[in-house]
Amino acid sequence: MSEYASSIHSQMKQFDSRYSGNRILQLLENKTNLPKSYLVAGLGFAYLLMIFINVGGIGEILSNFAGFVLPAYLSLVALKTPTSTDDTQLLTYWIVFSFLSVIEFWSKAILYLVPFYWFLKTVFLIYIALPQTGGARMIYQKIVAPLTDRYILRDVSKTEKDEIRASVNEASRTTGSSVH
Repeated sequence: MSEYASSIHSQMKQFDSRYSGNRILQLLENKTNLPKSYLVAGLGFAYLLMIFINVGGIGEILSNFAGFVLPAYLSLVALKTPTSTDDTQLLTYWIVFSFLSVIEFWSKAILYLVPFYWFLKTVFLIYIALPQTGGARMIYQKIVAPLTDRYILRDVSKTEKDEIRASVNEASRTTGSSVH
């Protein structure tokens, strides 16, 4: 077995053991006689296939749903953590998600010129949503930060920027402590 295949096999076994107590997955496993990892992978593939095919325009709602559910869950979890690392990643994600939503609203005609737009958007959103990929951090460092520094914060002095950052950090510490 190749290294890649053995890595996937190992991750699927980890998934099965990690979610062994999940009642819904256990019920599905018992009914189908398939491991939980196969069921989730199959459902994920079917979901992406429906977005890819986009029959009846369903790709848009499925793409937006996929782009909302996982990051929303991760955001709720991030509210409970004391560090701001995950907060930056998720705030960046929501900025990019919102930007794409606004662009899509105003330029529906352009969307039909890009083949498989909803599928590509879904893959991109999953890439930037997952903390393991570092996609949101890269988007923030390469695109968001330079644009905001150049066009939004250009008239703000370094001292004012530091004060704004300190206020935001203090607010996040205060909010974080009240959430716990």
